[in-house]
Formats: sequence, structure tokens, C-alpha cells
Amino acid sequence: MLRTVNDIAEIGKFSQEEYELVRTQALAQHSFPSGRAFWVAGTEWGKRPANFSGYYNCTSTHIVDTAAFGLLVDLAMQGSGTGAVLEQEVVDHLPAINRKLNIKHVSDVGQVVPGREDTKCLWDDDDLFIMVGDSRKGWRDAYMALIHEATKKGDGETQVYVLLDNVRPAGEKLKGFGGTANPIKLEQMFIKVSNLLNKAVGRKLTTVEACLLIDEAAACIVAGNIRRSAGMRQFSQSDSDAATAKLGLYSQDENGNWRVDPAKEALRMANHTRCFHTKPSYQEVEDAVRLQFQSGEGAVQFVPEAVARANADVLTDKFARARFLLTYTANGRKAAADQLRLEATSRGIEFDERELNHRMDRYGLNPCGEIIGRDFHCNLAEVHLNTLDPGDYQAHHDAFYAAGLQVAALLQHEFVHERYQYSREIDPIVGVSFTGLFDFFAHAFGYDWLKWMMEGRPEGRAHDMYSAAEKDFLRRFRSSAHQGVKAYCKKHGKRVPNRITTVQPAGTKSLLTGASSGWHPPKAQRFIRRITLGVKDPLVPALIEYGYNVIPAQSARDDEGNLLDDITDPRVQEVLVEIPTEVSWANIPGMDQFDLAKLPVTAQYGLYMNVQRNYTDHNTSATLELREEEIPVLAQLIYDDIQNDGGYISAALLARFDVDGGTFPRLPMEPISKEEYDLQILPRQIIEETSDLSLLDILNKFDSQDWAIESVAGCTSASCIAKADADEREKNL
Repeated sequence: MLRTVNDIAEIGKFSQEEYELVRTQALAQHSFPSGRAFWVAGTEWGKRPANFSGYYNCTSTHIVDTAAFGLLVDLAMQGSGTGAVLEQEVVDHLPAINRKLNIKHVSDVGQVVPGREDTKCLWDDDDLFIMVGDSRKGWRDAYMALIHEATKKGDGETQVYVLLDNVRPAGEKLKGFGGTANPIKLEQMFIKVSNLLNKAVGRKLTTVEACLLIDEAAACIVAGNIRRSAGMRQFSQSDSDAATAKLGLYSQDENGNWRVDPAKEALRMANHTRCFHTKPSYQEVEDAVRLQFQSGEGAVQFVPEAVARANADVLTDKFARARFLLTYTANGRKAAADQLRLEATSRGIEFDERELNHRMDRYGLNPCGEIIGRDFHCNLAEVHLNTLDPGDYQAHHDAFYAAGLQVAALLQHEFVHERYQYSREIDPIVGVSFTGLFDFFAHAFGYDWLKWMMEGRPEGRAHDMYSAAEKDFLRRFRSSAHQGVKAYCKKHGKRVPNRITTVQPAGTKSLLTGASSGWHPPKAQRFIRRITLGVKDPLVPALIEYGYNVIPAQSARDDEGNLLDDITDPRVQEVLVEIPTEVSWANIPGMDQFDLAKLPVTAQYGLYMNVQRNYTDHNTSATLELREEEIPVLAQLIYDDIQNDGGYISAALLARFDVDGGTFPRLPMEPISKEEYDLQILPRQIIEETSDLSLLDILNKFDSQDWAIESVAGCTSASCIAKADADEREKNL
């Protein structure tokens, strides 16, 4: 934590007072820097301008040229989530595919040649030899060599030889970025990208092909343990091929085992969204909701609302905003651009054609949909509301003010790529988020508020009282975040962002304090949280030693597709750590009588939109869970909000897992009873009572030595002893 905070303070040139506030809030777990900063801050790697993107969770790029594909590879390999705008009129700027690529040979991964980090391309008539460099830039340039060759003027066929001799083998440490090398899909990436380009010879790429071109590289990078999948792909509202691209991605065999269509497998790397520049009909909304219910994909994004929010410095009052939205939806993008320039001129703001186009294009989304802009990097900080006393208003202010300082500090970064630096200069954006809102409100308002939520937030006295109280908190949170960012920018002569607040999904960092994610309700008052790790990660034996249960991941299956149950099986590459979790308000009298899996979608939507209207400047990342009978209800809510310019931009939807009477095995979060929870935590309690070793001690032990999974697979570890004791106690209950 201190490594991260100290680095941000150095980058941001904090005063001693600013540093003390940010440090205090971080150590108290009230206000955290971005998750990416936790990884790279304070390292020599992070000090190089070419690596600044590694600090940022959120990016988005308009795919208007072939160079954009290489930029997304570079971003993904630095750990940044990648958004890509792939609307037809955007992808139409790409050149045609002219030459066929014939992959003649791909050599095996070899030994690293010192200093051979750059990719070199050699031509011999129609033969291309790609000598892949052992670096992030080397992988990116080799990938781009295929695209450049395929789009080169003149038809014909190129024989391609890919030489991986200089790429370090799997398992070797990456000294700069951290982690280990794992080029297990690098060979296949060249083959799949070539096949994809060959299908388009004689024409331009389709939007789905452009998407796959990005995702095949992403699949290779994720397989290399650089980062989980994190992508957003935005398509045109009329793009039916994109809307249905993921249908059939998953299927079940006669034994009920799930399989993935290999032709579509790479599409798993990102979420898909359709961009509506006009107001959709009710039927279009319901069809989109139903499609999302079935596949989890095809969200409706209402672009005019996003563009209006992204021009808040011009559309400064509700009347200007209403005029702009009416012009956009009634007369189209060109008329809206003219209206935006007119509004700006009336306020003494001037901008050239490039900036006008940039302003109209500020509807790009990051992977989880909480940031809007064009060609952007956005830094996020996160306030953990579950660690704050609802009655301590000064503590709320300090946490959000400190978060504002944290995100503003990285506005000092200057990017090496011109399109990203240009965007930073004319549209600096930051994201002050929060997590644990549901926990915060549960403590603030108690049983009656939760009961009202479970009833669907019906209109009436309770609605007026609780909705108004929520708004009061949300508006004060927003004000404090704005104060922190604006004070910093004024002090350092920086352009003040016109979008400051957002709500991210808050997955990993929420676990640090046990917060419900973002604004969302927890899955249950008590549940098992499962986290995926590589089987060779030193965390695995340490967590087993400390009493956590570890099982094979969903991906660990035998040749027949059946789940494996032994983590020592050599076919197991990933494992799940099971963490019993209890929310902070679970034991308040009456609060655990409600089944949160039955929380109506109307209640979720009501809370989400209260946040969207009263706290969020960008967009609120939302995953609304619903049952099939709720599809028309949710569709009507979304339709009405868009029709009435109520603030809706986009949201993800997820079918309740119990819709068919069953569940998937080994869910990320699985509700359990209080009795089951007590039994799950018993082994760790015994270890904590009987051992002098802390979890940190055990982590250090395994992190400093080579180990094999067999060494912790037997029943000689402290966790196995504790579990045996727990089993004996259970028998005596």
C-alpha cells in the first residue's frame, strides 16, 4: 500500500498535507488507488513513459486505422482493459485486405538471445521471415507484421515463416512487469490471425472480423497470465451480425457438460454492446433485453446521453442539455454537432474541427462500461463505503476528497502515442468510484430499507423518504470528489475534467474489505467466494496451509469434459480458492431473513438509476440480475428512461442462475446458510488460535522457495489437521 501511495504522491507532487490525507485514508482502507497502480506503482518499469498505460484500468480506442490494433495489443500486455469502437462507419476507415498469408512454418519457442527484444522482418521475394522479439513490443510488432503484409498494396500470396527462437519459454520470470512468461498460445495466434485475414482477401474486414482480430491477440495475452479478459466492443445499432455473434458460443453435450465453439472462442475476451444514436422502440429494447437474458450480450447503449455527459463543460444547464439531446435524436449527429458548437460559442468556448469530432465521439466505453470518452485512459480510485460510519459526514468527505487527489495525480502523465496524449490534453478525465454502497445503506437505514428494497422500491411514503435520503448521501459524495480534483487541478494549472465520478464493478479490491461490489447488492448475506489462481501460483500452497479450501477450476476437465476433483492431477492448470464470506450487516436482527437472490429487478434498477442521476458523471457500471418474467418489466423501465432523457446510458444484464431450477457447478459466488458458513470458517479459526504463523508469514515462506503442488496435497498441513478437527466437531454437533 505504501509503495503505491508514495509513488502516486511523487507523480502528483503532493504537498505534505495532501500526502498525509491520502496515506491515512488508504491505510484505513477508506480510499484505495487503482488496482493497476497496486501492480506497477513504485517500480522502475512504471517510471518509463512507454509504460504509463500500465497504471490505468480503463481505456477505449476508435478502430479507425490498422495502428489501433497494435495499440490494443500493447495496452492489453500492460494490463489495461481495452475498449474498442467498431461501428460500421468507424471500421470503414480500415484498408482492404489485399494479400493472402500462407503460414509455412512456426518454429518452437527457444532460448532468449540477450538483447534480441525487437522483432525483425526479412523479405525474400514473396517469403516473409518474422523473427519475433522477446518483449511486449516484440510480440506486438510481430502481430502487426501480419496485418501490414495483408493490407499491403497489390494482390498475391506471401509465404510466412514465424521464428520464435528468441522468445523465452514458459515459466521464466518477467523482470520488468512481474509474473512469468507463458507463450503457450503464441504459435496459434499467428495461425488464427492469418486465417482470419485470409477470409477477407479482396475486401475490407467486417465489424465482427475486426473484433476477432483484436480478440485473438487478447486470448494469447490472457493465456500468458498477463491479465484476465477485460474488453468492450461497441457495434452499430443495426449490426445484426455483431448482435448475434456470440449465439452458440456455449453448448451442452448429452451429458450436460458445457463446451465452447472453437471458431468463436476468442469472442469471450470482451463484452459486446450496440450503439443507438436514435431512441429505440420498445420492441427493440425488449428484444435486446431478451437477447442479454439468453446470452449476456447485446446491451443497448444510448449514445446521445453519453455524448451529452461527456460535454458537460459546454452543456452546463438542463436546458442546453435538453436542446442537444432533442437535436441529436430528432435530426441526427451532424445537426447535434452544429448545436454543440452553437452552445459552446454562446459560452465563449471555441474549438477546431478535430476537437468537435472528438467531442461527438465521446461515447467509447471501457470494458465494464463505467467510463465514457474517445481514445482515452482513465485512472480510478475507490472509496470503500462499508468501512465508513454512515453518521460521520467528515469521514465521508475526507475519503472522497482523498480519492479525488489520487486520480488527479496521474493527470501529470504524458503518453507516448499522439492520439492518447491529444485526448488527455483536450479531455482529461478521472474516475472517483465507490464500493459497498448496499452495505452502507443497510447500516444507515436498517431493516425497513431492506424490506422496501425486497418489495421492489414501491412508490409511497417509504419511497419518498429513502430515495431522498439516498440522494443526499450520493450528492455529498460527488461534491467531495469534485472538490478534491478541482483543488488539485487549480493548484497545478491543469485543465479540470468535466467528468469526475463513476462507479466501477469493484471486484478484486472489494474483497479486501468484504464490500458488496460497487452499488450492487451482495449475492447473499453469507456465501462462498471462489477466486481463480494458476495451479503454480505460490498463493495456492500458502492459502491451503492457512486453512482455505482449494479445488480445481471450471476449466479443469478430463477428456470427456467432466470436472476434475484433484488439484494434483497434471491436467489441472487453474484452481479455485474458496473463501467463506459474511456481509457486515448479516447478524443485525431480521436482516438475514430476506433471500437476496429474490431481490426484484425493479429494486436493482431503482437504486442503480438513483446513483446514475445523483452521483455519476460518466456511467454507472451495472449488472442487473433478472428472471424471464421480469424481461418486459425491465425493458419498460429502460425504454421509459431513454424516452424521457432520464440519464440511462447502458447496463449489463444477467439471468438468475436458478431460472431453470438448477445451477452451474463451482459458481464464483455460492450462497450458504449461517450453519454452513460457521463450518467453513472453522478450520481457519483453529489455525489462527493454535499457530504462531500469520498468513503473511506463510505467504513469504512459499514465495521464497520453489514448490510443487504435491507438497501440500497430503493431509499433513495445518489446514488438513484443522479440517479433520472440524469434521470431528461437526459429528458432535
